[in-house]
Amino acid sequence: MPKETALDDAEVAARMAELSRWELVDGRLHRELRFADFAEAFAFMTRVALAAEKLDHHPDWSNSWNRVVIDIVSHAAGGLTPLCFELAHRVDAAADGASR
Repeated sequence: MPKETALDDAEVAARMAELSRWELVDGRLHRELRFADFAEAFAFMTRVALAAEKLDHHPDWSNSWNRVVIDIVSHAAGGLTPLCFELAHRVDAAADGASR
C-alpha cells in the first residue's frame, strides 16, 4: 500500500465541511464526546478500535469515565490524509451506533 500524503489546506477545508461535529485543533481532527456512563463510552471506543484496525489508522485518544476525546492525524504523512477523514466518518458512525 503506497504511503499517503498530507492534504493541502484547501482540501482539508473542503473535507471539514462534511464533518460538522469535528474541529481542527493544532492540525488535527478533534472531537469530544460524552456518554451516559463509562460502559457506553467504552463500548463506543471498542467500535472505533475495530474500525481503526480495519483501516490500519489509529487515533490519539483518552477516556475519563463518560468522556472520550479523540484526535486524528497521520504521523507518517505529517498532517491530515484522506484516511484521517475516513476514520473520522467511522467515529461518527460508531457514535451514532451505526456501522460504516
